[in-house]
Amino acid sequence: MPSSPSWPTAPCWSSTASAWACAATAIAAAAAPSLLAHNVSPSATFFNQALALMLWGWFVMACALGTSGRGSAPRGEWPLHAALTVLCIASLVPWLFAALPSSLALSTFFSLLAAMVLVAAGASAARSTAAASLFVLFCLGWVVAGVLNVGVSVIQVFAPDWPDGDWIAHSGIPGRAVGNLRQPNHLSSLLLWSCVAIIGLLETRRLQRAAAWLLMAMMVFAVVLSASRTGLLSVLLLAFWGLVDRRLSRQTRVLLLASPLMYWLAWQGMSMWAELGQHRFGGAARLAETDVSGSRFGIWANTLALIRAQPWLGVGFGEFNFAWSLTAFPGRPTAFFDHAHNLPLQLAVEIGLPLTALVLGLFLYALWLPWRAASRMADEASAALRCTLLMVVMIGLHSLLEYPLWYAHFLLPTAWAWGYALALGALAQQGAASALSDKLKVPPLPQAAPGLMMAAALLVIGGALAVLDYSRVAVIFSSSEDAAPLAQRIAAGQRSVLFSHHADYAAATLDEAEPGEATPDAARAAPPSLAPFRGAAHYLLDTRLMMAWARAQAANGRDDQASAIAARLREFHNEVSDGFLAVC
Repeated sequence: MPSSPSWPTAPCWSSTASAWACAATAIAAAAAPSLLAHNVSPSATFFNQALALMLWGWFVMACALGTSGRGSAPRGEWPLHAALTVLCIASLVPWLFAALPSSLALSTFFSLLAAMVLVAAGASAARSTAAASLFVLFCLGWVVAGVLNVGVSVIQVFAPDWPDGDWIAHSGIPGRAVGNLRQPNHLSSLLLWSCVAIIGLLETRRLQRAAAWLLMAMMVFAVVLSASRTGLLSVLLLAFWGLVDRRLSRQTRVLLLASPLMYWLAWQGMSMWAELGQHRFGGAARLAETDVSGSRFGIWANTLALIRAQPWLGVGFGEFNFAWSLTAFPGRPTAFFDHAHNLPLQLAVEIGLPLTALVLGLFLYALWLPWRAASRMADEASAALRCTLLMVVMIGLHSLLEYPLWYAHFLLPTAWAWGYALALGALAQQGAASALSDKLKVPPLPQAAPGLMMAAALLVIGGALAVLDYSRVAVIFSSSEDAAPLAQRIAAGQRSVLFSHHADYAAATLDEAEPGEATPDAARAAPPSLAPFRGAAHYLLDTRLMMAWARAQAANGRDDQASAIAARLREFHNEVSDGFLAVC
């Protein structure tokens, strides 16, 4: 089948330097956020997300500067933009009309705006004269990220004494790989994206068959080291892809169908290694767990109850933890959940059933459009579309069990891949993809759209400013000798634009600070202020905060509110609160 104008075989780079810049930023954007182990309290992933924001911004700018666009083309990404626009508006409503702190609302709002920029960038890449090369570079970035994370995984399992916490993270789960993101499921999702990228390079003839088999075996082995059940489901999804997609080459289908066998052999090998050498393999402990859902069945049942209570408008975007923690659930899961661990349920409980139906309908339509168009495209273009679409489906599967899209290092590449698939599919639907040869002359545009360039630059600047803003609250949790008094640091942190809720938490729990950091006795004589709880309680209600809140309510003469908070705290059956509840 002839190639098409939606998949030019001779990309038009403005210079060799531009091509190298695109390659370097693609690898950095995919790999660096997942490899950064160093972080500072109060967030274990903030630096990873800020780095992802800046590097994906650089990638968009490098690609836009290094390639040229093509004439008028359909804007097939509109359903995704529409869904994200609805979520952007919904994220601001609880701040403007309810009690959600501005820092939480703005953090979500800006994250969704960044995703919209990446959707536009992916679509622009698909419409550019370097569409094929940009897809290859995107895949290359994820293969490199996967290989490096395999190395981290091997060290965490086979040499657990080597990690120092700054370059390689310690695994908090003996015998399991968690990557530098410190979450096995996040590691497995990244590795499965790498598997899809390997297929993309193989199908576009940029990777030899032997190398593809070796790389796939490495990724699947690291998924086994993570012992992630989500990872296992995703490996089965790879095999299902190989079973049903007859447009894939024979060698690619065999490789995909072999992935579950690779998984089984790796699992058996690790089990034998652990048994013969008396080593720890976390997969064995994973199999022995009695609750296969990891408390998800319980939290889903509670979420459905909240949906039944407020089906039309929901509890408010970002308010799940607040509503769930303060609603009576005598049989609730005892962990503190800040998310429903299921994307449709999360949307339904927070924004209500009507808006959820609209958003999910737009998401499904945005999946169906490129899938329908794949059959009309030339082989390599079709392979690129299906690979980017499968990356979206893969993270969508993960989102039915967790919430990876709440992290910028997953949200932004998902948005780029989805935008790319939608734009490529729209070009196919236009009718050009199956009929025209690559000799067709397409009038190039001199530069990328100024709006996209400006938006990408704002991502880079915004990421840097977010780091500066975060430093305002990070110093609250530091213990350096030259640090300002705690009360002064908290006051400065409460002026943070995006992270003031962390400072509010510190202010709310000040009475439980370390010796030497507590407030003077004279200050303690007055009832504690309830103001910090207005911000902190809407972020994450945990044992320490709920005890402090109940005490503050009682000290201010609000005994009914204090009793209600204590009653909810009792449902968590946390040993830390036993003494407090005994007094209550």
